[in-house]
Amino acid sequence: MQAPSPSLAADNLACRRGDRLLFRRLSFRLEAGAACHVTGANGAGKTTLIRALAGLTTPYAGKVEREGALGLLDERTGLDPDLPLGKALAFWERVDGCTSPDGALATLGLQPLLEVPVRFLSTGQKKRAALAALLNRAVPIWLLDEPLSGLDADTIAKATALIRLHIGGGGIALIASHQALDVPGMTSFAIEDFAPSPAEEEA
Repeated sequence: MQAPSPSLAADNLACRRGDRLLFRRLSFRLEAGAACHVTGANGAGKTTLIRALAGLTTPYAGKVEREGALGLLDERTGLDPDLPLGKALAFWERVDGCTSPDGALATLGLQPLLEVPVRFLSTGQKKRAALAALLNRAVPIWLLDEPLSGLDADTIAKATALIRLHIGGGGIALIASHQALDVPGMTSFAIEDFAPSPAEEEA
């Protein structure tokens, strides 16, 4: 039986951080083959939105609806810092049932780093490793929080191409980023457009 087409939606979503209401009345729906770029200043709520969509935090109001498995890429790699990169990635390959990880390793230029402990990798190298782990999960929904930070121009081009390839194959990508993204057909919104009024913040 064919798997249902992936989708990701927020309905009248509101989130707080402590006592502060970050955003409210945020609604969108992404279907297979869609990408969305979320922009906004630091502290405006982009990461909180990503975490709410991933089910890691409970929204203050509204709801999230999702069809299909998701993968999250944020500042945490999820890789054991004490293991060599190859073994750290292999752990998740076994968990995710990935039998052909070499393509992601080659695309992201990670083969020379496989014997290096994760803790010794640079910020950009860790981001490339996290991207490889995401690729090898083979999930239809990608939630990407600043995926281009710490990457050089060549790797930014590769990461952007991977996003285009993912949505071209019927996946979904929601990307929170300060940087511009060359992804044809991508929609976008600024998280500040959903910021509360002073009266709402005091309520």
